[in-house]
Amino acid sequence: MKGRMIVLDHLGDVEVAAMLVDGKLDDLLIDMPDAPRPGAIYRGVCDRPLKGQGGMILRLPDGPGFLRQGKGLAPGDTMLVQITGHAEDGKALPVTPKVLFKSRYAIVTPDAPGWNVSRSIKDDDERERLMAIAHETMDEDMGLILRSSCFGASDDAIADDIAAMADLARAVMADREGKDAETLTDGDGPHAMAWREWDDKAVIETEPGGFEHHGVLDQIEMLKSARENLGGGAFMYVEPTRALVAVDVNTGGDMSPAATLKANLATAAALPRAVRLRGLGGQITVDFAPMSKAHRRQVEGALRAAFRADPIETSLVGWTTLGHFELQRKRERLPLSETLPKGV
Repeated sequence: MKGRMIVLDHLGDVEVAAMLVDGKLDDLLIDMPDAPRPGAIYRGVCDRPLKGQGGMILRLPDGPGFLRQGKGLAPGDTMLVQITGHAEDGKALPVTPKVLFKSRYAIVTPDAPGWNVSRSIKDDDERERLMAIAHETMDEDMGLILRSSCFGASDDAIADDIAAMADLARAVMADREGKDAETLTDGDGPHAMAWREWDDKAVIETEPGGFEHHGVLDQIEMLKSARENLGGGAFMYVEPTRALVAVDVNTGGDMSPAATLKANLATAAALPRAVRLRGLGGQITVDFAPMSKAHRRQVEGALRAAFRADPIETSLVGWTTLGHFELQRKRERLPLSETLPKGV
């Protein structure tokens, strides 16, 4: 099928959402029923400072949390924090004191005053319409960001979203003064996140068995292999190690200069999807097929264009002395090998 499709289904009892673009799997969200979800908000209790690092370990209902900036805090202090990602094995949950209440059209920021419309909405009339809806719906006691998905959406849908997030924010903020660690909101599951973050113009399939019908299961099975075909006989291997993610690019049987550049440009275009679907982050080192230094700028430009459209923050660090390219990617997801239910 051409176009974008969102398929909401389950793998066993686990909630999963898949985004297909022209029939090809482009994004995948898998729930972790036994782990806290990113976006959950807690009342945490400061436990112990990390000397030399400036951080603080917090007591949370679901285990210890790590706050990167603990200046001015003392053991026993309570504060609101929000999970920003999954905990790595043996480490505390990463949290931030800057809590956000995020929905499809609106983000309410209680501790960051000011109202803004997404910069991607350029039309002045549309920006004025959105600000008028905001002024009619909520008071200016909290900050508000109107997301790009507001463009063209109905007044009622946007107003309802703003009101719901503002009410939730006030309820949570009113509960910040307790003395014990407590879960105040749960993070969104894959189906809710798909509704919140993915293209509203996509066709949405919610019938059970949608993954099998649309070939999602077969494409998930292919992701278990480190090999990713690039077309024209070229391929790359995307392999996580303990220290980093290693990407090795091969041209196949064609060793001509034209084939080398073509394979490297194909790698640049395919890499965001390859690491996104496999849930990989941290340090990424790409060993491109051998090419002249004159082609590096072209390949780097293709990498920047590809990652610009990726939803997960990735920094392009640059070339090493050995000719590898290094990236640093935020760990927003767990590796696919850890999230797939057993038997899948």
